[in-house]
Amino acid sequence: MKKYDKLVTNAVGREVPTIINGEEHIPFKGVGKHIPTGRKHAPRIASCANYPSDGNKTVVSLKEALIKSGLKDGMTISTHHHFRNGDLIANQIFDLAHELGVKNLRWYPSASFPCQEKLIEYLEDGTINRIEGSMNGPLGRFTSEGKMKGTAILRSHGGRYQAVQDGEVQIDIAVIAAPSADPFGNANGEDGPAACGLLGFALGDSQYADKVIIVTDNLVPFPCIPWQIHGNYVDYVVVVEQVGIPEKIISGTTRITKSPDRLLIAELTSKFCDEAGIIKDGFSYQAGAGGTALSIGIYFSEILRNRGWKARFIRAGSNKYPVEMLEEGLVDYILDGQTFDLDGVRSMRENSGHVNTSPFTSYNYHGKGNFAGMVDVVILGATEVDVNFNANVVTHSDGLMLHGVGGWQNCLFSKCTILPIPLFRDRIPVIKDEVTTICGPGELIDVIATERGIAINPRRKDLIEKLKGSNLPIKTIEELKEEAEKICGIPEKPQLSDEIVAVIKWVDGTVIDSVRKVL
Repeated sequence: MKKYDKLVTNAVGREVPTIINGEEHIPFKGVGKHIPTGRKHAPRIASCANYPSDGNKTVVSLKEALIKSGLKDGMTISTHHHFRNGDLIANQIFDLAHELGVKNLRWYPSASFPCQEKLIEYLEDGTINRIEGSMNGPLGRFTSEGKMKGTAILRSHGGRYQAVQDGEVQIDIAVIAAPSADPFGNANGEDGPAACGLLGFALGDSQYADKVIIVTDNLVPFPCIPWQIHGNYVDYVVVVEQVGIPEKIISGTTRITKSPDRLLIAELTSKFCDEAGIIKDGFSYQAGAGGTALSIGIYFSEILRNRGWKARFIRAGSNKYPVEMLEEGLVDYILDGQTFDLDGVRSMRENSGHVNTSPFTSYNYHGKGNFAGMVDVVILGATEVDVNFNANVVTHSDGLMLHGVGGWQNCLFSKCTILPIPLFRDRIPVIKDEVTTICGPGELIDVIATERGIAINPRRKDLIEKLKGSNLPIKTIEELKEEAEKICGIPEKPQLSDEIVAVIKWVDGTVIDSVRKVL
């Protein structure tokens, strides 16, 4: 089987394959231009006659559960990443697959992390053919160097749900690590010694996979309440000694920045939002878990507090800072898609206004609407942007694929999208004539905020009008690019071959760009 074939030029001028790993894919047509037809994918019909009448679905080991699920060559195995770098289950799955002599598996994680670096040996020996999911760190580097046997496919969180729902990816076995579960398979992430918050990224896996295995280290009597995963979807329950390391859901990015430049970017961004009239009583926002985005949230909370206002909701990745706002009464609800620290875990247990969501409710583009378009402003990061406001979050300027898409693409549909980014990193300008990889089209990105100025997308004439006469350093994106190049020089383009090692999907399942092998 060829890794890819039949290259075409898509709507943003990028050359992408239409045959990937032997399967047909649609090139990006433009925002909102691909309208699907047909019906949702459905898993196989089950019968209660084949399940224990007493509701006890426990089996003695993960190995037995995989065997009972029919694990064989070429299957698709899914996992979630709510434990982030503290996951302990994904490696075990493929250790067992290797032990059983199974080959050519497709791994479909909601994201992978450095803790799964050991899976490189299984990518090399053929146990795993390819990863279709966001890659952070060593696995991304391995793929960038052209070493993966299949072609990687990266999707947003909403795009991953869309792909499962639409039948683009049919999961054979979903393995869901759950901090708390009952013998019937009801499960949540709020309780137990490995509590990680919520399990929303595993929801679609449970609903659509042929076989579903719950792995837990905290088995409780029926019913496990609240049930974030419903036992009616579950085939087997496995109890292990430890399912994950909750302290490692925290990463170095989920802390307030101490960098003077980044703090200046945060201050300029919050002032921009204030002067543009975005911050008001009852407004909503979403900010990432990076240090700059967290600092912007602090500025937002100060403005609300000083004016006696309250935000209606914060779309989250939650951490201690929005939790403090909720508990102070500065916001009515946290609509949480991923828990980034243990304060978020605690809050989900204790606060009725801290609500568990999933990619279906928040991001799925093939649904009857989602939350993203109702958010007043979203604060996101990027590795690169270009003069047309296209942005990259997957590859660095050297072409190495070290990050995933996450919910980034889905958030672009908010009423105002702002990218607060430094003008240069390691003396390499961030603003380019053309980004290495297009992850989001410029028409959806409204503002670029740097420590040396703010550029408003010319499409947003309303924002340009509101900021007329402002004391903020409003500049064109070309002026910002020129300023960076005066300081750092014009950067060399990455050394890439023609070989495609991965593709980036857009939120509607179309292919927006290709990632090339790094020389």
